[in-house]
Amino acid sequence: MAVFLLAGGAPDPSGPRALTEDEANRLAVTRFRNYEARGRAVTITVPGAAGGLTVTGSVDYRGKVGYGVVRGTGRAASGDGLIQWTATSVYVHPLANPPAHAPASPPRSGWYDRPLQASGSALDSALAIALKLGSDRPDNAELLPQNGAAWWGRDRVDGHRVDVMTGPSAPDRSGTAGNVRYWVGPDGTMYRVRVRVDSEERPVVIAFDDRKYVPVEPVPGVTPAR
Repeated sequence: MAVFLLAGGAPDPSGPRALTEDEANRLAVTRFRNYEARGRAVTITVPGAAGGLTVTGSVDYRGKVGYGVVRGTGRAASGDGLIQWTATSVYVHPLANPPAHAPASPPRSGWYDRPLQASGSALDSALAIALKLGSDRPDNAELLPQNGAAWWGRDRVDGHRVDVMTGPSAPDRSGTAGNVRYWVGPDGTMYRVRVRVDSEERPVVIAFDDRKYVPVEPVPGVTPAR
């Protein structure tokens, strides 16, 4: 399981403060909005001492699978190619010159698979976090403030007005309130998530793009969890 640490400063100095009822309701549905949409186009930025990684693709929140192009800088560029992942496995198709966007249908061969690491890998932690940003039911809005969720400030993401809210304590980790920050629109749409993982000093950023979501086709021979 990824370990979450406090993720940086606030875009608005007037927070943090308790959530209003409206803010709690919007935070409660933000993961459900992703599930309602079936999936979202995402850009995942992962820091690293040997070079950063960027995954550009889509996450299917009903099929629990992600797919895209991974690119690195520095030594991390050796892992460039196509990537698909589930809650337990990572599949990589190396490419020296990966395309801007992954092909709609994954190649039928050339894939290498490995278990998704529960700790010690910033990339795997980021992939696991991205899969968990969708839920088939809203959270309990009344419990969010009680468990430490808060309003942190206001911001704009790609022209969208958003509120920055910190999440509540994880069910199995008391005292972790505020470890994950969500950029949430007026209707509960999630636009960005920022979180530090235990293996890196700088935060992972998951940005939800305005690009049209392209349904994810599994790698041949792989059956994602439903």
